[in-house]
Amino acid sequence: MDRRGFFGSLLPKTKKEPNVIRPPYLAKSFLECGDSCNFECASVCEEQIIKIVENKPILDFSKRGCSFCEKCGIECSQKVLDIELNNQKVIKATFEIDVIKCLSWNKTICFSCKDVCQDKAIKFYGMFNPEILANCTNCGFCVGVCPSDAIKYKGLS
Repeated sequence: MDRRGFFGSLLPKTKKEPNVIRPPYLAKSFLECGDSCNFECASVCEEQIIKIVENKPILDFSKRGCSFCEKCGIECSQKVLDIELNNQKVIKATFEIDVIKCLSWNKTICFSCKDVCQDKAIKFYGMFNPEILANCTNCGFCVGVCPSDAIKYKGLS
């Protein structure tokens, strides 16, 4: 066993959250979807980012982000997504910028993430070193446009 493995074995074992992002307007657990769910949320999503994996909806930001159009919450027959009970226009996720991959952190001018951010939640210091601000709604539009794949899902917020 190498040194990293030894010290890693001393840390407490924690259960990791699955690396998935759930749709907005979550009012109940997805376990309550049941077998009768037709996943209307995925079929009405105008950005086509809701994908069904293991009979549960997840968000795929590889091409687009969430516009918070509310259609998924309106069409959810199981009321797992419900805009009346949860009308927060925020996705429970946290994103971070990988400074090693980010072009702007490596002295190349790139504003791809800032240009698509509708919330003005990405701040640049001069023309470099972007930072995601607290007013980020985690809509995901910046994820798919990043040319260096530097914006990553960090975990649940």
